[in-house]
Amino acid sequence: MGDAGPAGPVLDRDEVDRALARLGAEHEAVETSLFALQDHAGRRLLEGAELTGVTAGRWAAAEASITLLWTYFDAYTQALRTARGIRARRRWSSREDLAELTELLRGEAVVVPGAATAAAGAGAPEGGGGRLSERYSLETLVDRMNRLYAAALDLVVAADAVWSALPARIDLLAAELRRTLGLAHSVGVRPGEHPAGDDLERITRTLARLRERVVSDPLAYWVPAEGSSAPGGGRPDTTVYDREARALEEVRREIDAVLAVRQDAEQRILRLRDVLSRADRTLAEARTARGEVLAKIAATEVPVVSGPPTALHEQVATAAEYRRHAQWHRLSPLLESLEGRAEDELLRARESLTAVTAPLAVRAELRGRLDAYRAKMTRLGFSEDPELVETYERARRMLWSAPCDLRVAEQAVLRYQRVAAEALAAEPRVSGPAADPRVPGQAVAPGERAAADRTHRTDRDRTGPGA
Repeated sequence: MGDAGPAGPVLDRDEVDRALARLGAEHEAVETSLFALQDHAGRRLLEGAELTGVTAGRWAAAEASITLLWTYFDAYTQALRTARGIRARRRWSSREDLAELTELLRGEAVVVPGAATAAAGAGAPEGGGGRLSERYSLETLVDRMNRLYAAALDLVVAADAVWSALPARIDLLAAELRRTLGLAHSVGVRPGEHPAGDDLERITRTLARLRERVVSDPLAYWVPAEGSSAPGGGRPDTTVYDREARALEEVRREIDAVLAVRQDAEQRILRLRDVLSRADRTLAEARTARGEVLAKIAATEVPVVSGPPTALHEQVATAAEYRRHAQWHRLSPLLESLEGRAEDELLRARESLTAVTAPLAVRAELRGRLDAYRAKMTRLGFSEDPELVETYERARRMLWSAPCDLRVAEQAVLRYQRVAAEALAAEPRVSGPAADPRVPGQAVAPGERAAADRTHRTDRDRTGPGA
């Protein structure tokens, strides 16, 4: 190490050689990076595109920065070439050579025209505005080149990423949109006539505007990664594209539903008519049953049965008209509505029939209970008991005559049950070989069962047909 100069202590020969080797490696790295940037597909696209908006302003600044990069690199190359020339003068450099090399390698010995830095906006030192040239050390020059290169590369990579991602995806979506438009027109879905047609028209306009802006202003659709300092850190902003893709998918599902209607419309209309026909028959049966209940059952509330679903029948006829005129876009929502309402109508008709015939079901249950107790008492040998016979006949007349008062008849059946229970309490129980299914745990002989059935039929015949 020699005497100190303006650039610090004078370097010895080994230090000079190491510094030249390091600077030479940095020179190669910078040169490789600059050529890669020069050949980058994104850069070539930016140079040839008609840019607008954010991208136009940033690319104008980036172009000036790239020009300055090459100016810096040329100055750096010249300085490195000069230093190598001095070192190559002699094998063992003199003190004067070492001092000159120290100044060149460590001092601000690189001169860059001031116009170049001003054009690029690469800040000259404070207070240096208007200077004809600027002086830098090689280390400072490398630092400036690295920062300018990183900023330019970040812009180029971002623009290239957007152009690589969005236009191709937009074109694919536009192709799918054209196919959907063709299907929509085939089933009568058009703007102004169907909401899906309006949606398709809006999606078409939005995609056209989106593609035009993505091509001319790609940086408007770039989202930088938070906290990332690497060039090109971020992702394309696909918010608008994703929204329109979802909208098109919804429209496509609706068109598919309309197409499905076109294929099976006749079968669906036939099924609708069948369901409504069953509902009509059930309501007719309920009305007939209501008349029978009013004639045979007294002192009871019988629900009123509504008429046939005329409005539904008219809408089914409208659906058939839509089918004949191939108005599939109108037929689709109408069928969806009618199918649910027709099933509801059939369910309502069945519930009405059940409600109307409930008194007849109660009378049948009382008749069965009375017959079961009489069969039990006959099997146990009480068929000739005068009180039981009288109580039975009273209950039977009430249940097998019209009109039948269910409340009074139920009390008569309960009266027969009480009399039978009192009779059983006064006599020991007798069991037979066969179980009576209507009276669990009791037995009845087959002969007794047949005799009892014949007796019941004879009694009913004597009562008359009105029950």
